[in-house]
Amino acid sequence: MRALTVVPLQSGSAEVRDVPEPDAGDGRLLVDGLALGVCGTDREIAAGEYGWAPPGAERLVLGHESLGRVRSAPAGSGFAAGDLVVGIVRRPDPRPCAACAHGEFDMCRNGEYTERGIKQLDGYGSEIWGVEPDFAIKLDAGLAETGVLLEPTSVVAKAWDQVDRVGARSYFAPERVLVTGAGPIGLLAALLGVQRGLDVHVLDHTGKGPKARAAEALGATYHSAGVAETAERLRPDVIIEATGAPSVVFDAIAGTGAYGVTCLTGVSSAGRTISADLGQANRSMVLENDVVVGSVNANPRHYAAAAQALAAADPAWLASLITRRVPLERFAEALESRPDDIKVVLTLGS
Repeated sequence: MRALTVVPLQSGSAEVRDVPEPDAGDGRLLVDGLALGVCGTDREIAAGEYGWAPPGAERLVLGHESLGRVRSAPAGSGFAAGDLVVGIVRRPDPRPCAACAHGEFDMCRNGEYTERGIKQLDGYGSEIWGVEPDFAIKLDAGLAETGVLLEPTSVVAKAWDQVDRVGARSYFAPERVLVTGAGPIGLLAALLGVQRGLDVHVLDHTGKGPKARAAEALGATYHSAGVAETAERLRPDVIIEATGAPSVVFDAIAGTGAYGVTCLTGVSSAGRTISADLGQANRSMVLENDVVVGSVNANPRHYAAAAQALAAADPAWLASLITRRVPLERFAEALESRPDDIKVVLTLGS
């Protein structure tokens, strides 16, 4: 079968190769791959910036944003042939640490977790893949075209979970949220905000285009002004930061109203510096009881929450987020980022 593979840490090594089919007799689901979402992580691995092949292997099968249809399932697994499924990305470390031992492997403390398509486990970028039943999520049948959005929706489901948990330290009844960044993470964070009945605002540096239209179709208000200016006017109760741009991150940290929560989901590039008044930021956070929390990855309960959110969303709106579909053999096109891209998807099969 065909799979998209790379040699980690070697730029330009991405290649579709024939690899052995997974074994159906090891207690795993056997899944026909339908689609693979492409994100910045995949592009960085393909560029040789990081990535880890499975032990003893030279190449890594790429892909962590999956969608497939079950070909066969073990008896008693809770799955059946024909089910639409997504595979969970992270696996707990083998020791395990305290967090992994309690099922919170998205919070792994010793860094010995593994991840499909990223760290020491082959990904979902193949025509057929296997997955343990405990690490598979069943989707509503109506998500056959858009279920590939489950991860990253799981990431923002966790972000909102973190906001709720932080807010629960005392009385918390947020009304307004500002999402910085209108890529998939930002727009899906906005979707979950709208589903919660909040007044949602989305900010991005681009003007009118697919991102603005997607935000407005949700009923959110779209902004393209500066973060500090927009936040000062809105005084949001919650900010979900989804760009990772250092200047945006700093303005987001300082941008909530009193007793606000800022959740950082974007990963910044190292080596970039900005000038910032940390003393004023500290003063503001202390005097206003503000909280800043980082959030990455997700565990099964976040995937389950994300599946419910997608099932409840407007199918046409979800479809609008997939701005390009590219067949597997033209993977190089999918690894190229374009200004108007929201989500690029590789198609793996019918």
